[in-house]
Amino acid sequence: MTTRAVEAWTLEPLVSFVKEAGARLVLVMTSAGQVIAQHGFSRAVDVMSASALGAAILASTEEIARQLRQPPFAALNHQGEKQGIFLAAVPTTRAKLVVLVVYDLDASSLGLVQLFFEQLAAGLQAASPKEAVPKQVLAADFERELSDSLNTLFGR
Repeated sequence: MTTRAVEAWTLEPLVSFVKEAGARLVLVMTSAGQVIAQHGFSRAVDVMSASALGAAILASTEEIARQLRQPPFAALNHQGEKQGIFLAAVPTTRAKLVVLVVYDLDASSLGLVQLFFEQLAAGLQAASPKEAVPKQVLAADFERELSDSLNTLFGR
């Protein structure tokens, strides 16, 4: 399976995480759902759907925590018969990142994913560019930038 990154600084921590944790699919994205790195996805539509859902789930749980007057939940985990998903945020100097991991229960476990997620978070925090990126509401050439990002993620 291929691992691709729009932002090169995310690649090394992601590759190490996938190898150590035995993850099947991984997305590293902004809290708005913009994918900056991925492993294992072969179709752009799957990446877009998973990133939108992952960002929305994390935003929803942060709001629930706020309404309960408690800090945001550290991570979410759901397990089915054969697969599990793990979703957590990683604060960096640049912005909060969201990581969505899908793992097969016969090849990995929640414990392994959590253990190596801590290393992934530390690697992303260390590698994150220190300068802040100016916030843009919508780039003038959004469609071209989106197309370029998807082409990079899928090696086209």
